[in-house]
Amino acid sequence: MTGTFLLEQALNGLQYGLMLFLLAAGLTIVFGVMDMINLAHGSLYMAGAFLAAWLAPLLGSFWLALGGAVVLTAAGAMVLERTLLRSLYRRDHLSQVLATFALILILNDAVRMVFGNDRPLSAPAGLDGPVALPFGLHYPAWRLVIIGVGLALAAALYVLVQKTRVGAWVRAGASDRDMSTAMGVNVPSLFTAVFGLGAALCAVAGALLAPLLAVQVGMGENILIPAFVVVVIGGIGSIRGALVGALLVGVVDTLGRTLLQQVLREGLPPQWASAAGPALASVAVYVLMAAVLVWRPQGLLPVRGR
Repeated sequence: MTGTFLLEQALNGLQYGLMLFLLAAGLTIVFGVMDMINLAHGSLYMAGAFLAAWLAPLLGSFWLALGGAVVLTAAGAMVLERTLLRSLYRRDHLSQVLATFALILILNDAVRMVFGNDRPLSAPAGLDGPVALPFGLHYPAWRLVIIGVGLALAAALYVLVQKTRVGAWVRAGASDRDMSTAMGVNVPSLFTAVFGLGAALCAVAGALLAPLLAVQVGMGENILIPAFVVVVIGGIGSIRGALVGALLVGVVDTLGRTLLQQVLREGLPPQWASAAGPALASVAVYVLMAAVLVWRPQGLLPVRGR
């Protein structure tokens, strides 16, 4: 195990954590502001990936396809929020879970009917190879692009939430919805905009990860549970908490999958170590969540006043 190997795995963990942040940011805002559990959040991530894969050959540009996928996913999500999800805000969480789980099944079949079971999407030309980094590391250029976009969006989201009037409304809504309404905030319009923003972030994550992962029906379910873990670790409704939680989960999961495997190979047959390493890494993420819940039940960086 060398320093170059550790640096590569740390970058992989950073890249995974930032993509988790894009998913968890929308999820935590929707959960925090609307008090709604939206299990269909991962389906928006799937929709973004499929739309990007569909638009890329039509438009002849990955970046135009990315922009189109973001706009279409956000617009579709806002229509969904106004026509269906709005009626669930005053329902209990069990009703929300059941309704949004049904929505997952509907969206999976809808995507399968329109686009098929899977679609390929390649990274833009010139970004599909490795680049030389210090310490002799040759790292995939596309993963560096994902890290750069993730950091830029995290900074933009921080400025939006912490430094603008709209962000103040969102934070007020996360702390006390009724008081926000009493202070004159148009809560229905705020909910629609927040839901559209969360969907747009999902679409960005789906399109950026599409060249690395398989774009297929049901891909949103696999990423949903880690996104909820991030929300719990960071604190419901907290953007800063989502960022910290996502980076923690990304690094623990990625380093755990590689380092634990290396450690286990010292005492176990290679095939056993290859099977046990990833499994223990997944367990490590939930151990991290349990430790945070014991230490700080409200999350690492909860919203003030909650």
